[in-house]
Amino acid sequence: MKKIILGLSTLCLIAFTSCKDDASKKISDENVAEAAERDANASKFPVITFEETEHDFGEIESKTAVETVFKYTNTGDAPLVITNIATSCGCTVPKDWSKEPLAPGATGQFTVKFNGSGANNVTKTITVSSNTETGKDLVKIKAFVKPDANATSQIQKTKAPQMQS
Repeated sequence: MKKIILGLSTLCLIAFTSCKDDASKKISDENVAEAAERDANASKFPVITFEETEHDFGEIESKTAVETVFKYTNTGDAPLVITNIATSCGCTVPKDWSKEPLAPGATGQFTVKFNGSGANNVTKTITVSSNTETGKDLVKIKAFVKPDANATSQIQKTKAPQMQS
C-alpha cells in the first residue's frame, strides 16, 4: 500500500512540475494582432441599397414583354458579391448582373424582363442573394396586364349560342 501511495505521489509531483513554463509565453504577438484584425473585419458587411425596390410598369398589353433596370450601391464596409438573382416564376427573367466583387461606394445594376403573362394586377418578386448580413434582399415588379383582345373574342365566339335554321 505504501508503494502505491508513493507511486501516485511521484506521478502527481511530475505532472504538476512538468508544466512550469508560462503558457502566455507560447502566444505570439503576431498571431494576436492577426486575430484582432480578423475579428474586427468579421463584423464588417456589405450593404446593398437600391435606387428603387419596386418598379411599376403601369398598364401593359397581355403578352407584351417589358423590362426594367434595378440600380444599387454598396453602402457597406466590405466588398459586395451577388451570388444569384432568382424570381418567383419563369415569366420574369433577371440578367446582366456582375459576379465580381463591388467595392464599398461603387454602384451596379441588373435587368429584369417580364413577358407580360397573367391578367389584371400582377406582382413578381426578385430575390437577390449576396454576402450581406441578411444574405437576401427583395425587389418587386408590378403591372396591370390588360386582357388579350383576341383571346376574349375567341372565348365569346365559343360561348355564343348556336342559331338553328
